[in-house]
Amino acid sequence: MSIRNGIGIRTAQIRSERQVGQVHVYDGAGKGKSQAALGVVLRSIGLGIHTHFETRVLLLRFLKGPGRTYAEDAAIEALQRGFPHLIDQVRTGRAEYFGRDEVTRFDRLEAQRGWDVAKGAIASGLYSVVVMDELNPVLDLDLLPIDEVVKVIRNKPEHLEIIATGRGAPPSLREVADLHSEMRPHQHPSALDYGLQGIEIYTGSGKGKSTSALGKALQAIGKGISQDQSHRVLILQWLKGGAGYTEDAAIAALRQSYPNLVDHQRCGRDAIVWRGQQQDLDYVEAERGWEIAKAAIASGLYKTIILDELNPTVDLELLPQDPIVHTLLRKPRDTEIIITGRCQNPPIYFNLASIHSEVFCHKHYANRGVELKRGVDY
Repeated sequence: MSIRNGIGIRTAQIRSERQVGQVHVYDGAGKGKSQAALGVVLRSIGLGIHTHFETRVLLLRFLKGPGRTYAEDAAIEALQRGFPHLIDQVRTGRAEYFGRDEVTRFDRLEAQRGWDVAKGAIASGLYSVVVMDELNPVLDLDLLPIDEVVKVIRNKPEHLEIIATGRGAPPSLREVADLHSEMRPHQHPSALDYGLQGIEIYTGSGKGKSTSALGKALQAIGKGISQDQSHRVLILQWLKGGAGYTEDAAIAALRQSYPNLVDHQRCGRDAIVWRGQQQDLDYVEAERGWEIAKAAIASGLYKTIILDELNPTVDLELLPQDPIVHTLLRKPRDTEIIITGRCQNPPIYFNLASIHSEVFCHKHYANRGVELKRGVDY
């Protein structure tokens, strides 16, 4: 997680840990909600491997019954292949979209079946993370009693992390949440003019940008598995020099399970970069990272390239914008580029994005003095 502090970019590298799990809510009309949840799962698994503490995860997916393919299916396949003894998955609902006036008895029974599983999992104390994907629209459609759901979540075991996703989170669920990020979509018609696809941007002040990118890495690997191909991923991070970032443990977990598919490069000083106080080394490291990125994009070797914290690097004027635009315009058609990070002044390459979600922070437990937890928060 990166924190904007006035004129600089502060990259969280806090050593303290908390033992209390938090309630996360990701909603909004923008892309990245389910991806963010899976990214948090990957980070938690990575921390578990790093600390020799087993992280057990339940992925409960409402409104996503069999018979339809969803974007996150491939990412979950990669998780289950890589960590088969850590991931449980339950899907409920019918495989089609429906509105409030189309709700059937079957929909209510399926929602209740999923909720019964969730209640049992929460009460059991066996899981460290429970993801309830699309719980928000289930509640918005009145398929479950909101008061009961909120009560169970509020009384969860202290260690348990709960993640709820989907549009339309009701006020009572948002109230009980410790973290609430809203994904707001931005449209860029000019991207269609260029005929570009496969450029995704996640920016904003809320939590969920880098975690969404990790979800995309899982998705690329899973797609390769389903097609019996090797889909290679490059994760390139700016402003994250030094050591000790929990993302490293998550990426190490990926590389442990898929050693030939994931490459990771990092650049920058182990320090905060302040606007107006940039050092020569900051420019050198930023340019070094961009040379790696440019060569990787042109090579066509990677299916997915994650440019983590590129936005604040450009915002701090450590890199010029024009070379980035020119490189993105010439990217191979089947290479996906994921760009993350906050920025005060949107760069011109935002206009090339086919997907652009601004992650808006409604609530974050760090603002209430809660110590950040390695593996989930940073």
